[in-house]
Amino acid sequence: MKTQEKMRKPLLEAKYLNVENTDRYRPIIRLFYLQSEKLKYWLYQEEVYEELKEDPYFADYTQEQCQQDLAALTAWKNLSAIQDTRKAATIEEFKNKKFRYQLSETTVEIERMVTKIENLFIRGSSLEPTLLERLRISLGRLEETADQENERVYGWWNDLNNDFIRLNQNYQDYMRELNSVRAEEMMKTTEFLVFKDRLIEYLRTFVKSLQVNVTAIEQELRRTDEKAVERILEKVTAYELAIPRIDVEVDEQLIYDRMKGRWESILEWFAGKEGRESEAGKVFDTTNEIIRRITRYATRISEMASQGSNRREEYRKLSEMFGKCRDMGEAHRLAAMVFGIEKPLHLKGGMARETDSINSSVYEEPPFLVTLTPRVRTYKEKAKRTGIIDRSREKEELKAQTIRRLQEERRLLGSYIRDGRLAFEELPVIEPQVRDIFLLWLSRALERTDHRAKTEDGQIYYLEQADVKKFCTLQCTDGSLQMPAYTLIFEEEKDR
Repeated sequence: MKTQEKMRKPLLEAKYLNVENTDRYRPIIRLFYLQSEKLKYWLYQEEVYEELKEDPYFADYTQEQCQQDLAALTAWKNLSAIQDTRKAATIEEFKNKKFRYQLSETTVEIERMVTKIENLFIRGSSLEPTLLERLRISLGRLEETADQENERVYGWWNDLNNDFIRLNQNYQDYMRELNSVRAEEMMKTTEFLVFKDRLIEYLRTFVKSLQVNVTAIEQELRRTDEKAVERILEKVTAYELAIPRIDVEVDEQLIYDRMKGRWESILEWFAGKEGRESEAGKVFDTTNEIIRRITRYATRISEMASQGSNRREEYRKLSEMFGKCRDMGEAHRLAAMVFGIEKPLHLKGGMARETDSINSSVYEEPPFLVTLTPRVRTYKEKAKRTGIIDRSREKEELKAQTIRRLQEERRLLGSYIRDGRLAFEELPVIEPQVRDIFLLWLSRALERTDHRAKTEDGQIYYLEQADVKKFCTLQCTDGSLQMPAYTLIFEEEKDR
């Protein structure tokens, strides 16, 4: 999305909604808004003050506070002030700058939005199948409308957009109500069964209309000539530009892009875009899911009611049995048999039974022992004291095995060293453990600045040429390794 400069600027006109003296600013703006609805656009300070003083909340309100509030709202561009010099009878009255105030156009829209928000839960929402039919009829007349004059095209375009906006808003509001927590709780009550059938019938009527009309609208949109759509967008844009506006900058490209975006929204809502599912298909699935949920809740409520009626005879029989008990003790024993123990003790553990027979009693099975430990942080189990075991024999055997293993490895590694040289390019196929030892020697030499290192048994060696350019392939039983052709030189025993 490309952001414009207007979008990045703060909206000062909305500041009066959330500041320190909002309780004074909002009634003033609402007063101007209500008066403008009655076509009275200009008000004096005295008129504002007298209207506010009629409310008990403004009993302590003064003329100075009213003047300060009007000045603040004028600074935020909520009000436009013009000095009224017609009634100035003296120079003193002219100096006092008696102003008339008018609500700005931006503030009118803000206050209109605030009024809608305040009445959000009062306004009812509904599903109107007639809007779908009107949209289908309007889109069916698209090509013949494209050749008419700009004024008729503009009227057709406004009707189409208004119907589309109403369809979206009404559906979203209605679905929001059905998916709310309050509706969810109401669906679980028995009172819901009274109007369940009417609600399901209402939703199914909308689904049928949606299925029929959306299919027809989708076919109309796919047959629509793109040139006719382009002519309509151009004529609507031209009519918008022809409307005279005072102190408002009109950008032709911005108007055209907005109209084209609305058309693409309608197209995407009914026909989808780039192979994706259309919004109408999602509406269809969502409505069907709500119908299934309503039916599921109603079935559950009916089952609960039927269970209660089936158990009525059982409860009557139980009450007769309790009535025949001789004393309270016998009644308690009967209650324990029918309802279970009031406060049972549950023991949980990894008990392994020797038999899976349901007829086996717990008294016939061996007990399960549980060791209880104190629930304190400082508790520690006592260490068991044991004597020192003599393991010198095992140590000697382990030492002898290690020595033999090292000697065998030394003989094996020595068989690859020719005349004190270990050339990697001359090595035959070797085992992985031999390769690992040779690469370990090579890494030790490369890590040192003088390229000298020692083997495990203390033999000194060095790297013949650290910056060798030649490469070789080291063949191993588990694969091949491509590496530089390094050579390690081992010093004689007398040089160590």
